[in-house]
Amino acid sequence: MLLCDGNAFRPRDNPGKGVVKLNTTKQAIGEGELILICLVIVALLAIVARRIRVPYSILLTVGGVVLALIPGLPVIHLEPELVFNLFLPPLIYPAAVYISWRDFRANLRPILLMAIVLVVLTMTVIAALFHYLTGLPWAVGFVFGALISPPDAVAALSVTQNLRVPRKIIVILEGESLVNDATSFISFRFAVAAVMTGAFSLGQASAQFLFVAAGGIAVGLAVGWLATQVQKRLDDPPVQTMFSLLTPYVAYFSGEKLHVSGILAVVIAGIYYGWQAPRILSGRMRLQALPVWEMVVFVLNGVLFMLIGLQLPQVTHALAPGSVTKVAMLAIMVVSVMVLVRFAWMFGTTYLPFLSRRSRRKVRFPWQYTALIAWTGLRGADSLAAALAVPFVLPSGEPFPGRDVILLLTFCVIFGTLVVQGLTLTPIVRWLGVVDDHAIEREERLARLKANEAALTRLEAIESLREAKPETIGRLRTEYVDRIRQLRAEGPVSIDRLFSADFEELACELLHIERETVITLRNEEAISDQALRRIQRDIDLAEARLQRPR
Repeated sequence: MLLCDGNAFRPRDNPGKGVVKLNTTKQAIGEGELILICLVIVALLAIVARRIRVPYSILLTVGGVVLALIPGLPVIHLEPELVFNLFLPPLIYPAAVYISWRDFRANLRPILLMAIVLVVLTMTVIAALFHYLTGLPWAVGFVFGALISPPDAVAALSVTQNLRVPRKIIVILEGESLVNDATSFISFRFAVAAVMTGAFSLGQASAQFLFVAAGGIAVGLAVGWLATQVQKRLDDPPVQTMFSLLTPYVAYFSGEKLHVSGILAVVIAGIYYGWQAPRILSGRMRLQALPVWEMVVFVLNGVLFMLIGLQLPQVTHALAPGSVTKVAMLAIMVVSVMVLVRFAWMFGTTYLPFLSRRSRRKVRFPWQYTALIAWTGLRGADSLAAALAVPFVLPSGEPFPGRDVILLLTFCVIFGTLVVQGLTLTPIVRWLGVVDDHAIEREERLARLKANEAALTRLEAIESLREAKPETIGRLRTEYVDRIRQLRAEGPVSIDRLFSADFEELACELLHIERETVITLRNEEAISDQALRRIQRDIDLAEARLQRPR
């Protein structure tokens, strides 16, 4: 039985060609003020999120809804391709750079099953549900299914980064969120093409899917190799940071120009670059590039959610009267079905293979881990960007069928998964009894201990050869011995400090005295501001070395 007639989900009028523009009617707020308001709201919500210890992506979603209710804001029409081209590459690339290749490879089987097979299964089920409940064509259903089938890498990272859970769970969630983007967006392109042309061949699409995926991998490897070759020949952090910001765009546009997966090219380029970066990048480059990337991802995420908020009134107005409530009901059904499909898939693929074996070996993956991964299927900015990229009109000039309901439904699904599932993750982790295995801390302690022991051994060799002054040797030996003693100390696995507590406390106090003295000299005009900033930078670096980020 249909939820309602498909005509209820058709737009009232033709929105016209998709261009980036504000409506020409007089608005209480101009476009410049609107951008400023969006950025201020994003910053304020991030501050509140940190204070109440809630992932900022959740509050941004709520903020987008609140923003849509403010009267007098301009209506923005976004060029569909602009969303893909501007937002997606830099949002996906950092997650690929920072993923552990060793852990990714070790969990490749569950990651690929979830990122490919589960995405296709979810897309098919949701497409059938969408078609049955709205009466819109199957191809439109697959457009929507492809949009919301992949969990989002940025949303998963923002929600799980503060969870104290085993590293294996985080790796699987991160790996799935990276690879599934390629699967879903390739499928999304095929589904949109089917709507635009009215023709679709499963065999041809399957062969093209393999070609597009293989081509995306090849392009990604080529761009990743090229990026590393450029970076290791430079020693100019501002220029290198600019190249790092351009790398995901180069990978994406290269893939798209060759008619292969630009998203997969971005992912592969990021993984390759992340593996090579520790050897080719200088410390100055890493210290400067990381804050830039954090800011870029934060701003793009925030602006994306604000933009969808600004479009919600236009979308709801375009729907037939009474359709908003039906869309909300449909969204609840879609989220429920997605959760059920994910749970069925996770438990089926994890435990059914073991039931068929005669040995009936004990499953090493606890059911609590499986349940937590199944529940953490958060949708986010990637789905949002793809929804905004749905064309406004068909080649015939008619409106794209169901575009407004797709956009509204996508936002509702993101809202439901981020807010409901995101806010319940912490209590569910406690209820399931899932605790951190401290694998990263153990590896970190071991690596730091071996590195400091190797350095101390080299220092002793230099001393025996009398290649350095005794007082210099003594100062360095004292520091390394203190660190090694701290790393060898019995106690909790986590490493809260690199030096002994009394050393850090005294060193921080002395650095504070240095900083205040230099500022006083500047205030007395004994030194210039340029001299102050040079000295202050050295003091800040020394302080950052002592105080590990919590």
